Amino acid sequence: MKLYRDEAIVLRTHKLGEADRIVTLLTRNYGQVRAVAKGVRRTSSKFGARLEPFAVIDVQLYAGRSLDVITQVDTLAPHGRALGSDYSLFTTATAMAETADRLTEVPGEPATQQYLLLAGALRALADRRHPATLVLDSYLLRALAVGGWAPSFTECARCGESGPHRAFSAPVGGAVCMGCRPPGAASPAPETFALLGALLAGEWASAEASEEKHRREASGLVAVYTQWHLERQLRSLRHVERA
Repeated sequence: MKLYRDEAIVLRTHKLGEADRIVTLLTRNYGQVRAVAKGVRRTSSKFGARLEPFAVIDVQLYAGRSLDVITQVDTLAPHGRALGSDYSLFTTATAMAETADRLTEVPGEPATQQYLLLAGALRALADRRHPATLVLDSYLLRALAVGGWAPSFTECARCGESGPHRAFSAPVGGAVCMGCRPPGAASPAPETFALLGALLAGEWASAEASEEKHRREASGLVAVYTQWHLERQLRSLRHVERA
């Protein structure tokens, strides 16, 4: 297969030479793809503006030995314009894109669920459907669940005992009962556990009815949980505005 076409989300770009860019894409059917966009930094480029981060595109590529080559691009959703004009939305989208990058970093491995999840989260963020903090935390929890690290917020993550429980441990996998609670486990408020469950399930009415203090506590737990299971720090997460 030399030429192929797919829907994709632009995760990140960086310069190559004087006029080219290397673009990291999350495609719907082929997983993560790294490709060269030749001449896109020239003012005469036909599709340079279409390859901005967070854009959802229809892209045609030529399969190369180490890097594919982008030959055609059509814009499906130019989220970069809406997200780039607001610092809070931009940093939130950057954290989501970095997470998707980490979760799909095996080249050529299909990741359709991750693609659809990120596309929906970026659309919700660009349309300002829900508070950015809630969108981010919901995306992180769902992306980890799709990746095989689904947290438990009701049953004990270690022994399965029915909750509600009062302790949370990222290494164990979420809520833990008193008998399984390891040293250093957090003790979130019951309302925070309820919020976390709503974010994982996409119950937006319940999530948006939460208080700010519980949102802050939930965000801290989601950040710890995400970075523990990714086994690395998300550089962009520290810049996200949590107001």
